[in-house]
Amino acid sequence: MVLFDTSILTGQLAPQSLAGYQQDLTAYLRFCGDPDAALEASTLARWGVHLAQTTPLSPHSINRKLSAIRRVVREAALQGYCDLATAEAFRRVPGVPLKALKERLKVPTRLPPAQIRLLCDRPELSTLKGWRDRALLHTLASSGCRVSEVVTLTTGQIRSEAGSFFLEVLGKNQTLPELAPLSQEAYRLIEVWLARRPVASSSVFTSFGGRGRPPTPRPLDRSAALRLVQHYAPLVGLGPLSPHDLRRFVGTQLAKRDIRQAQKVLRHKDISTTARHYVLDELTGGLTDGLY
Repeated sequence: MVLFDTSILTGQLAPQSLAGYQQDLTAYLRFCGDPDAALEASTLARWGVHLAQTTPLSPHSINRKLSAIRRVVREAALQGYCDLATAEAFRRVPGVPLKALKERLKVPTRLPPAQIRLLCDRPELSTLKGWRDRALLHTLASSGCRVSEVVTLTTGQIRSEAGSFFLEVLGKNQTLPELAPLSQEAYRLIEVWLARRPVASSSVFTSFGGRGRPPTPRPLDRSAALRLVQHYAPLVGLGPLSPHDLRRFVGTQLAKRDIRQAQKVLRHKDISTTARHYVLDELTGGLTDGLY
């Protein structure tokens, strides 16, 4: 069914975004069971209720999935695969109110720079895997990139300009690559890791074949990167952590200095997104002293 094929969005979204949309579409069609039911806006509404009742997903995640279906249907209507009335009916399906599932909203983890330093330096450099892991953690903590952008990173995406280093990445909902910063320390660690790695691969962060086995030319996947962060976090006294917490750390630290620079590094189209998710200022005492 062309209507529920992400190919109609080709040229509008980055490949990894299209892959995410396809996952949402597949899950929606599985819930529908019947192709005709998939074309009913009421089915989309029931799917939202189903996700809220039977999954631990946050309201943000549920609403993102609903939004993906709405966008595909809207594009299908514009291209003549369904009528505009159907697209309008889908558009009117409300999302999940945040207050209804507020207990599922994650409280951002506040990560002081000293703890990030301990985390990034925790992998032992006595092993090849330790070199890879340390390079990966420093890349996450200095670039502000999403984990999907880091695990798919290739050597051709690393740029050097006047002594500074950047990553040329194609992020979420982007059709053209943009630059993300990379610390000199992370760059040096990547250089050493690649020089020591006994296999040739265009991927920067490749996987290992198993316990005690050598690396493979295959790129690391997102779940492996998540397990890597979760392995080292408790070793330095940190609670549950994900790769996205390192992106949040970069955004938060930069936003304290200059929110527009944070927006640029995180590649947010709207600065309100940066302000909403990354400016985590705490109320300090004495702010009203001397006002009168």
